[in-house]
Amino acid sequence: MTEERKNKIQSVLKKRRSNITIILENIFNPHNIAAVLRTCDAIGIQDIYILNTMLPPYKFVGKKTSTNAEKWLTLHSFENTEKCIEVVRSKYSKILTTHLTGNAKSVYEIDLTESIAIVFGNEGTGVSAEIEKLADGNMYIPQVGMVQSLNISVACAIVLYEAFRQKSSKNEYDKTNLPKNQYDELFQKWHFYNKND
Repeated sequence: MTEERKNKIQSVLKKRRSNITIILENIFNPHNIAAVLRTCDAIGIQDIYILNTMLPPYKFVGKKTSTNAEKWLTLHSFENTEKCIEVVRSKYSKILTTHLTGNAKSVYEIDLTESIAIVFGNEGTGVSAEIEKLADGNMYIPQVGMVQSLNISVACAIVLYEAFRQKSSKNEYDKTNLPKNQYDELFQKWHFYNKND
């Protein structure tokens, strides 16, 4: 491995965050998932949870959209909601859904610097009643148009870049955040990838 390649991998791993994740619940369109993964990679999320309780399993597609972002991320797949939430709750302090309800708060009023998991639901029906019941609260993206909805990948990008802004304002990206064993494991894995990937 060249010194340049080594420095690049170390630089990216240093900015990976272990205190923020997302759960994608029953997302229908694989291209939406691919676009979301690209955003996760861009802001330093390493672990992503994909919960599929309604849809038949599918092979990952949409590599043009993700530009192979999935190879740099750790994807965790679940088919049971309670098991998924149990695992996520063991690693993150709070679980919030993106769901417009009476008690939902604007994403700009939420502290996204804490240890948090954010749930994005199905394109048509949103997050399920089951996962909303298991979550700690809801957030929404303020809108003033006639249509009160956004594409899942757009909504995810808005929320995650607000998290990125908040974390950056506290200089969180200046220090390594991943546990050492995960950092070392990813370093070994990544250095075998093609340098042009």
